[in-house]
Amino acid sequence: MSGAKQGGAPSQEGPPGHRYSPGWRMLTIAILRPLLFGLLGRDWRGRGNVPKKGGVIIAANHISESDPLALAHFVYESGRYPVYLAKSTLFDVRFFGAVLRGTGQIPVYRDSADAALALRDAEKALLAGECLMFYPEGSCTRDPELWPMTGQTGAARMALKTGAKVVPVASWGAHELMPYRKGEQKGLAGSLKKGVHPLPRKKMKVIAGPPVDLSRYAGLPLDRETLRAATDDIMAAITALLGELRGEEPPAVPFDHHKVLEERRRAAEADAAGATADAVAGLAADAVADGVADAAGGAVPEQAGPAGPESAGWRAAEPKAADS
Repeated sequence: MSGAKQGGAPSQEGPPGHRYSPGWRMLTIAILRPLLFGLLGRDWRGRGNVPKKGGVIIAANHISESDPLALAHFVYESGRYPVYLAKSTLFDVRFFGAVLRGTGQIPVYRDSADAALALRDAEKALLAGECLMFYPEGSCTRDPELWPMTGQTGAARMALKTGAKVVPVASWGAHELMPYRKGEQKGLAGSLKKGVHPLPRKKMKVIAGPPVDLSRYAGLPLDRETLRAATDDIMAAITALLGELRGEEPPAVPFDHHKVLEERRRAAEADAAGATADAVAGLAADAVADGVADAAGGAVPEQAGPAGPESAGWRAAEPKAADS
């Protein structure tokens, strides 16, 4: 495997900062490889598109919390050891955190002052010749039909900054093994039963395409426009490959989760505003009705007793007797 050395001591590859233990890597291979061969069926295509050496980015769609294992298996059998960017909290889990650190995985510190460290470490890993795994969507897809969403720009930034190739990869089947527990409750996603379903044995379809051509962005400033366009090219390549795997035509416009959330927020605010307006209108109507009743109170008795209007404190004016 690329970058692997004999022995169990920590190894440092390329620029300072990216370390891993070949012993840990060999241990994970010894355990996971036969397990995955036994657990999952395979339909693998395009393994020759994964470069055998040098820093490379694998950019893939994300449909299940189980697809990193299926993708890692594909990449390893293509000749590379996968390095993921994983949530920093996973590194705090006993034993599992040791495995992540030992195999050279990269922690991502979200919503903190250390968030930029992941990109710095990812750049070092690429320059060290590692095979870096990216899910540009940032999370499992929220598209109801499980098509890729719009992507985030991290993979494009790394590729344009380091010159590393971006190999688009699409996978299909992991959603049947372990549907995403926070997926949409409609469409294909809504039809999947949550939980883990190893039986009957699931087939993992994975396809790698040729590297995405990003040459037209060479030399351009890494501003929002450039990164957005390069990211869209990467996501388009992934989506086309997924369409090939599924034998379906992908949607013309990718699902934009942030836009959908914003639309839902605005709709909720509009509903709340409408409910408030209805409540205010109801109170106003009640106030008007009370005002009418109060105004009418000057011409009617305050209290109508059983003895008739005279007992209510007023009597009709009697005509004066004519002067004799």
